[in-house]
Amino acid sequence: MTINTTRWDSAEHLKTEEDIQLYLESCLEEASDDPTFIVHALGVIARARNMSQLARDTGLTREGLYKALSPDGNPSFTTVAKVVKALGFRFTVQPSI
Repeated sequence: MTINTTRWDSAEHLKTEEDIQLYLESCLEEASDDPTFIVHALGVIARARNMSQLARDTGLTREGLYKALSPDGNPSFTTVAKVVKALGFRFTVQPSI
């Protein structure tokens, strides 16, 4: 018996702003000290929202965003900060427990 599978794409399941916020919070918690996991999560959210609009909002090219937020990407902190701001989020710091 053959099992047919399809590729999972988290972006397809991020329908509301609450979905996106909860997804990012979960990824930040899960990432621990793996910045590539966080960059990947931002890429998923960018695809769920609209990569072209995000490019306009950040002042970066669409292709540049895809590259920076890809699994092989290594974006600068400036790029990450622009993406986070354009997505409507902000960085906060709190003590670890």
